[in-house]
Amino acid sequence: MYYPYFRGKQNELITIRNNAQLMANANFVPIIEPVKETLNGLKRALDAVVQADGKAVVIVNPFHGDYSDNGDSLTRLLAEHFEDKDGIYAGILLTSDVSLEDAVSCCNAHSNHNLTLIHAGFSNAKGLSAALGNKLNDITHCFFEDDAGKLYQKHFFSAPQKILIRDGFKKRKNREHPDVEFFSDLHATFTLENMEGFGDFLIVGDEYSESGGPAYAVAIHLTFIDNEQDDAMFIYHFISDRQETPQDPAGKFLEALNKLIIKADEPNSKILATNALSEFRDFHARKHFPGLGYAKKLSMQHHIEVLANYFENN
Repeated sequence: MYYPYFRGKQNELITIRNNAQLMANANFVPIIEPVKETLNGLKRALDAVVQADGKAVVIVNPFHGDYSDNGDSLTRLLAEHFEDKDGIYAGILLTSDVSLEDAVSCCNAHSNHNLTLIHAGFSNAKGLSAALGNKLNDITHCFFEDDAGKLYQKHFFSAPQKILIRDGFKKRKNREHPDVEFFSDLHATFTLENMEGFGDFLIVGDEYSESGGPAYAVAIHLTFIDNEQDDAMFIYHFISDRQETPQDPAGKFLEALNKLIIKADEPNSKILATNALSEFRDFHARKHFPGLGYAKKLSMQHHIEVLANYFENN
């Protein structure tokens, strides 16, 4: 149903590990594009998914990060530790740099695993569909909406498991975010797109960077579903008051956090009372700064909890 797309940095992997049971219960399937050389965090996250009787997709040919040139270590990890785990899928990322021959070869090399193809700029849909033949219907197909339009998707129309991935997060400098804006309606409309599920890049967005620059403004991003607007999802951007220098990120975090708590405490607040929000409240009460990476992890967790709550009640 929901396929959140994670780049496998530390906080992303911790988010998966800490929410493995929640995602398994909700039938959510995280997609992981490993970007860091060390595989310990990835293995711990996948172990948690297996223990929760959940599912996850591991991209074996990442486009970004340390494995962009060679994903053999990822293939070995799956073969040595997860080959007999039905819930762990091998994902193949089909970008514009991938040839038809490479795509078919990669599919054949991972035939022992359940396969997921992530269509993200690959151009030869007709050739790939023909090459896959009857196998096409045994594969989960995830389409990046911006890179795989309807004419592309039609070549995989018969596949029973199709997922549409849309980036709802608008990337800007923190200080340029509005207070609130539309995020997505795909959770409520994916069936109208002839899809069996949907995905997004959570509150991070598709744009990849190795590390963030100095934070002149600190922002906390929280999504919410508005039942007064046909269950569309919106996102709050709580931004620090001070934005002129990169100094004092801890103080700026507390400025942003104070705005979050004020909004959450409003009588008709639309912010769901998630476990992540409880942690934000605890930091506010203690005036504690957990680090910007941890704050982002909590925002991702909140997003997952909001969607899990939506599907539990709809």
